[in-house]
Amino acid sequence: MKFIRYEKNPILTPKKSNEWESLCVLNPAVIFNEKDQSFYMFYRCAGNDKKHTISMGLAISKDGINFKRYSSKPILSGEENGLDEGGIEDPRIIKYNDYYYLTYASRVFHPGQYWKANQRNFGFCPKDGPKALQNNNTLTHLAISKDLIHFKKLGPITDPRFDDRDVMIFPEKINGKFWMVSRGIERTSSNDKIYKNKKPAIFISSSNDMMRFENYELLFEGKEDWESAKIGASIPPLKTKDGYVLVYHGVSEKDRNYRIGAVILDLKDPKKVLYRTKHYLFEPKEKFETEGYYCGCVFPTSIVNRNGKLFIYYGAGDKVIGLCFADLKELVKFIKEDSK
Repeated sequence: MKFIRYEKNPILTPKKSNEWESLCVLNPAVIFNEKDQSFYMFYRCAGNDKKHTISMGLAISKDGINFKRYSSKPILSGEENGLDEGGIEDPRIIKYNDYYYLTYASRVFHPGQYWKANQRNFGFCPKDGPKALQNNNTLTHLAISKDLIHFKKLGPITDPRFDDRDVMIFPEKINGKFWMVSRGIERTSSNDKIYKNKKPAIFISSSNDMMRFENYELLFEGKEDWESAKIGASIPPLKTKDGYVLVYHGVSEKDRNYRIGAVILDLKDPKKVLYRTKHYLFEPKEKFETEGYYCGCVFPTSIVNRNGKLFIYYGAGDKVIGLCFADLKELVKFIKEDSK
């Protein structure tokens, strides 16, 4: 079973007339708004400036394929001299009760054009003091919205001692708690012997208020060649009768390409992995995926389920946005069978 690419990919590309999104658009959070029967896409974007200023744009669609930009300005940007000044990266979104919750990765300082060999650092780096400053680490922040247009930033929800991204929250409470999956780069046995995993892996933690997550536990780590360098969660867990489907990405040590796998987690105990694909579901093949600012990167960040048809949105080459499709029943069946 493989994800099926939309034949007219990519579905969103940089817009030269908007300087803030003239270089790249990628890694979108997409959700379906029942009130106006529309798909809302919150996408990471940047212009061609040396600091690589990263913002979040908004595009809206009735069919989930043809998106129209909402505004000529970003919907969300980093705050000058704030914790998220370095940009708004890789958003994910869920709806819980009457509100929408958006997680996004950010740095204290701008990252610079990271794909260039001679890229420079911005900000300052004390030899001793806050870890987030020493390495310009990524923290993951939370924002809330009632209408999918106006967002209130609530601050970071990950530990600033870790470069923690690929963070997403489950769309409901389980056993009275909120649950989150994440990938802290430093949570490896080479950095601290308390960890069992040798390479960056997916951890799960819980919270009483969606802001302070504790009791981090290893959920699973890379096993196959296609996920030998590191893994990370890709899309907020999708609830099915068989469990929570969690799509994740793996990076191979051999070619550094991104490939996509999936697991099913227990509905009553999300720390329990019931099934896991041995083979990948998706890999970079098309030119817009194998070329870009990160060649060979396909990075899903959203699934919208419309009556069993899955719309899967992904960043490609760190430059454009692609779309692929899957059938939910077939996906669940494949995950189970490929686990054997």
